[in-house]
Amino acid sequence: MSRMKAVQVPAANAPFELVERDIPTPGPGQVRIRVEACGVCHSDSFTKEGTFPGLSFPRVPGHEVIGIIDALGPLVQGWTPGSRVGVGWHGGHCGQCASCRRGDFITCANGQVSGISYDGGYAEYMVAPLEALAAVPAELSAAEAAPLMCAGITTYNALRHSGAQPGDVVAVLGIGGLGHLGVQYAARMGFHTVAIARGADKGPLAQQLGAHQYIDSTTQDMAAELMRLGGARVILATVTDSKTMSMAINGLGVGGRLVVVGASIEPIEVSPLQLIPTRRSIEGWPSGTAPDAEDTMNFSVLTRIRARIETYPLARAAEAYERMMSGKARFRVVLTL
Repeated sequence: MSRMKAVQVPAANAPFELVERDIPTPGPGQVRIRVEACGVCHSDSFTKEGTFPGLSFPRVPGHEVIGIIDALGPLVQGWTPGSRVGVGWHGGHCGQCASCRRGDFITCANGQVSGISYDGGYAEYMVAPLEALAAVPAELSAAEAAPLMCAGITTYNALRHSGAQPGDVVAVLGIGGLGHLGVQYAARMGFHTVAIARGADKGPLAQQLGAHQYIDSTTQDMAAELMRLGGARVILATVTDSKTMSMAINGLGVGGRLVVVGASIEPIEVSPLQLIPTRRSIEGWPSGTAPDAEDTMNFSVLTRIRARIETYPLARAAEAYERMMSGKARFRVVLTL
């Protein structure tokens, strides 16, 4: 078979197209992956809407990819056909910029993103560079592993680098595609985990996910509630509403950090006097590299953490994308091939 099915975006804001393409051939330092599952992430809107700098069309989205290596390009070592691999947001780095020379590959000045810089996982096959490949544990199915390549790695990596210690109060702002994983990771890491969301109906879900306490932001002052606990060492902001993030800042304790992983173009509003007296800070966290993805998946297996998913076949990718963008998915959408 020399042809494959793929779902592409032909132009900015154009409808998805299910097309047939030639199966790609891997180049030097690349492998070809037979895709088994691909998560549908909110960041796929960068491709759909054409807002990412340097994006060219047509483009196949998808950066939560799980599959099997079925062909090796020249100069490939350390991987063999038949290996299970994942590809996430970090789709490659240059190895030459200042960040790369310091080993900080996720902030590479010339970094690639799968599904944006090159064709991603909304297809039966894709090609990826070696540095983007993460080994997938046998205990995870393809559909289970796919969301961990972006939503999982982002929340897990942000929390483990947040400076929080076991027993510290850690709040997860939002229980959605990112937050429902963030609550699980925070609880399994030994933090006093507080889930914050809108509506009393989310309380039982927060408890199921492992939260020790739940704050309904529609009826409670979340900052005041956190201060009753002594203040949060970390608030992991998984929501995309900057106003909500701003309202949470006063819930940080001494040396507390607001760690932002929910992307928004709107500004977070904060006064210097909210930060200076108690050494509060605000920082962002950008996903992670392939080794970070492996750590995320291995920790998830060890602690029995799983994303809650809805699955769709590749041919219904447009429907899956709309389901994700509507905010009604519970909680991650995955294409299965």
